[in-house]
This record gives sequence, C-alpha cells and structure tokens, in this order.
Amino acid sequence: MSGLTTTGLCLIQDMDHLSNGINMWRHLLTFVGGQGMVVLALTFLTKGQSDAYKMYVGEAKDEKLFPNAVSTSRQIWLISLIYLAIGTVVMTIASLSAGLAPDRAFLHGMWIYMSAWSTGGFAPMSQNILYYHSMFIELATVVFFVVGSFNFALHYAVLSGKRNELRRNIETMTFTVTLTLLTLIATAGLMKNNVYPNAVALFRKGFYQLISGHTTTGFMTIYAKQFYHEWGDIALFAMIVAMLLGGSACSTAGGFKAMRTGIIFNAFKAEVKRMLLPESRISEQKIHHIKDIVLTDSMTKSAFLIVTAYMVTFAFGTLVGMFAGFPLGMAAFECASVTGNVGLSIGVTSAAMPAYLKLTYIVIMWLGRLEFMSVFTLGAYVVRKVGRKCD
Repeated sequence: MSGLTTTGLCLIQDMDHLSNGINMWRHLLTFVGGQGMVVLALTFLTKGQSDAYKMYVGEAKDEKLFPNAVSTSRQIWLISLIYLAIGTVVMTIASLSAGLAPDRAFLHGMWIYMSAWSTGGFAPMSQNILYYHSMFIELATVVFFVVGSFNFALHYAVLSGKRNELRRNIETMTFTVTLTLLTLIATAGLMKNNVYPNAVALFRKGFYQLISGHTTTGFMTIYAKQFYHEWGDIALFAMIVAMLLGGSACSTAGGFKAMRTGIIFNAFKAEVKRMLLPESRISEQKIHHIKDIVLTDSMTKSAFLIVTAYMVTFAFGTLVGMFAGFPLGMAAFECASVTGNVGLSIGVTSAAMPAYLKLTYIVIMWLGRLEFMSVFTLGAYVVRKVGRKCD
C-alpha cells in the first residue's frame, strides 16, 4: 500500500542488505502507483472507451489531454517513460560521482529516479538520500521530484510548446507562494534553535526536507528522530502544513493539491470583493489552468469538501497515534505524512508499532491517494447492494 499510493513509509528493518530483486519490486510499485493502476490498465490492457473516463476519474485524475481517457492514459505513460530514460542517465552519473561502482550506480540511479518522479520516497538504503552524502544527487532529486509533482496536463502543455503555462498556471503559482511562505517559517524556526551552522547546511538539511514534504516525495537527508529532537515546533509546523498541502492535481503527488488551495484562496478573494465593492464593479472570478476557467460555486464546494475530508482524516489518524502512546507532535507529523502520501517519518513508523496503528495508516494512505470521493462512491454502492439483498 505504501508503494502503490506513493507514500514511501517503510517497515523493513535491514534495508541495506535487501536483494536487487526486492528493491526493484519496491520501486516498480511506487513508479506504477505514481502513474496510477487505472491509468496502467487503460494504457496497456484496454481497447474500448466504455466507462473508461469514469475509471480514470475514480483514481483522482480529472485531466483529459486527449478527447478520450485511453489516449490520455497512454500519453501519461509516454511522458513518464521519456522522463524515465533521461532521469536514469542523470541519476546514474550522479551516483557514479558519489563513488558507487558502475553496476550499483545504474541500479541506484534508476531506483532513485523512479521514486523521485513518482514522489514515492522509497530509497535502496536505510539512510535514504543521506546515505550518498552528495549535493549532486540532492540537487538532481529536487529537480525530478518537483517536476514529478506537476500536473500531467501542464507537462503536456509545456512539451507542446506552451512554456508560458509554467508562469501563468494556478497550480505553479500557488505552489510557489506556499513553498516560499513555508520556507520562511521553517528557516525562522531552525535559525531560532540554531540547528544548522550555515546556509549550505540549512539548504541541504532544512529546505530539502521541506520541499520533499511539500511535493509529497519523502526523501530525507537527516535521521527521523532529528525532526523531533532538533527542529523545534515552528519548523515542524511548517513541515506538517507542507505535507498536507501537497503537489498538483492529476500528478504523482498527494495532499490537498495546489489546484484546490488556489481555488479556495480565489474564492475567499472573490467573496471579500463582493462585500467591499458595489455590485456593478464585480466581475466573474477566473483562474488559469491551461486555459482561463470561470470559478464556479460547484468548483469551490468540491475543493472545500475534499480538503475537509483530508483534515478530518488527519485529525482521526493523529488521535489514533496518540492512543498508541506517541506525543501530539510526533503523532501529527506522522499522520500528515500518511494522509498526504508523503513518506517522511519522525520515528513513529516501525515494525514495532501497534498493529491497529499500521492498519489505520494503511486505510488512510488508500483514502488519501484516491482522494475520498471514489471511496465514498464505492461505500454507497456496497450499502445499496446490501440493502437490495436484505429487501
């Protein structure tokens, strides 16, 4: 579940001695999960169009790059495979520069890229990205997981020559604003506690974790316990918010998604205008995502509904974590990571944690990845079927 939902939390205790086969399986899970199991089925196993779009939307994807869902799914996989070839080459070079032998450099490079692109967070070594002690690898992974967190429709638009979308798109604008604000908060918290001695360390140990959390990737360059014992409440607050906000809609990322954050902000802005300005000066509120879109009440309602579902799930998971004996800060951090399908850990996730907490996290990962509505629909369908049989 952690792999297919691109969460990246791991219970393996001796990861440094895993076979290449198991490591390949782990990273294939997260790479396939990033694109989506339904997208995989529509790409390679489906020829017809019947109900394909309903299946596609059911996996929390609602962008159509082409008129039908099957063609859209195939384009998503084409984009991913092109990036896979490029990313494997870059990460292999980075791994060679870090001192790995050529065969290990190729495998580690491919696995790290697959995990970065799918914002999955799995890594072949127990110390995660910290194992390599390489700024080259850290910078390369930042580029790949940020790109991986972008909307597939944005990828297609940019590859089609519409590079201006990177600047105008509501999701990239929202992500830039929230990342900037949270970076300032986290930096202030880390500097207040004198955690890191200079700007380079602050970037590699502070900003790296923050952007890894915001894109819901989960790569780490510090030990899990350092979050709780060194970072302090302010920086942890920024991390929790970043993990819940997440990346873009119709991407490999999790969380609320920048689209919904942007819609809610614009809805607030429009409502303030209605209260302050005369009706004659009020115009339609628009957002830009590939094209100009009129912001409607139904879009705002849908965004609020999903965000509310995320927050309720986060609160429930945090409560279960506290019942398991963890302090509020640790329980909230870990549950934000699970709810947003992130994979950063503060030390809660382990083979020794209670079975009911493992089960809770499994359910929350599943709910968060499917973004609730398809799960609610499934629940209503089951209840209706059972009701008919009882009648």
